[in-house]
Formats: sequence, C-alpha cells, structure tokens
Amino acid sequence: MEEPVADGEFSAYGLSHWLVLAVFAAGAAALVLAGRRQRGTPAERRLSRAFAVAVVAAVLVVQTYTVITVREVVNWIPLHLSDLAGPVAAYALWTRRPWPCALTYFWCLTLSTQALFFPVLTGPDFPSRTFVAFWGVHLLVIWAAVYLTWGVGRVPDWRGYWFSVTVTAGWAAVAMVFNAFAGTNYGYLNRAPESVSLVDVLGPWPWYVLSIVVLVLGVWALMTWPWTRGARQHAAATRA
Repeated sequence: MEEPVADGEFSAYGLSHWLVLAVFAAGAAALVLAGRRQRGTPAERRLSRAFAVAVVAAVLVVQTYTVITVREVVNWIPLHLSDLAGPVAAYALWTRRPWPCALTYFWCLTLSTQALFFPVLTGPDFPSRTFVAFWGVHLLVIWAAVYLTWGVGRVPDWRGYWFSVTVTAGWAAVAMVFNAFAGTNYGYLNRAPESVSLVDVLGPWPWYVLSIVVLVLGVWALMTWPWTRGARQHAAATRA
C-alpha cells in the first residue's frame, strides 16, 4: 500500500506544521462558541455525542493503520497516553461525567499538546497517511478538552486533580513494566524520543522522568487552582 505523494519529509515548524496550528486555533474557537451557545440544551448533547463518535472513528482508523504498517506486534498495543486519550475523551464527550472530563482536561491540555508544539513525527509530509493520522487524532482530543472546558463548562476540581494524578501514576507503572519486558518505549519512560521534544531540556534518563513528575504535579495544580478559586468566590458571594 503506497503512501500519497508528499513534498519531502515533515519538519517541525515547517509550512504544514504552521497550517496545522492555524487549523487548531480556528477549530478551538469555533467549538468554544458552539458549546457556549448550546450549553444546557439538547443541541449540546447532540453535538457532544457526534464529536465522541468522530473521536472513536479516528482512533479506530489510526489503530487499524498501525496494525497494518507496524511490523512489531508489541508496538500495536495502544499504551501511549496519547493512545488512551482518544477513548477517554470520547467517553467524556458522550457522558460528560466528572472523572473522564478531568482526565481529558489534564491529559489533553498538557501531554497531548506536547505533540502539537513538539511533534514526535518522522516521515512524509502532508498528505501522507502518517501525517493525517498523527494530526487528526491529536487535534481531536485537544479540541475535546477545549470544548468540554470552555464551551460546555465541565471544569476540574481538586478531586479530579487527584484522580487524574493517581490514574496517570498507575499507567506509568504499567507502561514501565511492559517496556522492561518487551523492549518498547511507551510513554518515552525508558528513553527519550529521537526527535526534538521538551524532554531534551530535562536531563538524561532517568532524571528527566522525575522532572516530568514534578512538572506534571505542579502544572496540573496550577491548572486546577483558578477554577476552584472561582467556585469558592461564587459560593461566598451567594451566601453573602
């Protein structure tokens, strides 16, 4: 199965990457506006569930493509957080329950956005299937987090913060054990990615893993605090 013809290899912050960033910004703005206009209406539920179906469809297409193109069976397993973010975001969109919304908020607005600004992507540029698959899923899950938070109003609290920290720690433990036995590098927990990424400024392995833990705890806390502070102020104003 031949790839569509592309003009050379993908390069970070080349023309195609800037176009992806423009598409991301336009899509995020449109979804926030749509979510706010439809908040609390039957139309909001229909849009959320249609969005969930689109995410599931994209995940299934990418996973099928991975099975077809990747020779090593151990690398078929969807064990990267970016792989798990798709099903979690779809579930959050479909149900809008607190725990999947919290995971979508933290995973997709921090970890998935690393792929947006520091893409670990090698191979042909647009319109190759590799390019479309990589960006399609990453844009959808980040859009899902933006839509749920600023459009629909599903904001995080400290319970969601600690739930997300616990689930992420459990995932990291499973991924590191699997990597040790299978020789894989899910989550880049056993070695740094080959292309340029944030990991490059955090030191060598295993120190960069510890640096990421500290960063995640701190950044997620900062991402939670404004929402909880606003909720406390609203509650105080209501009682006054």
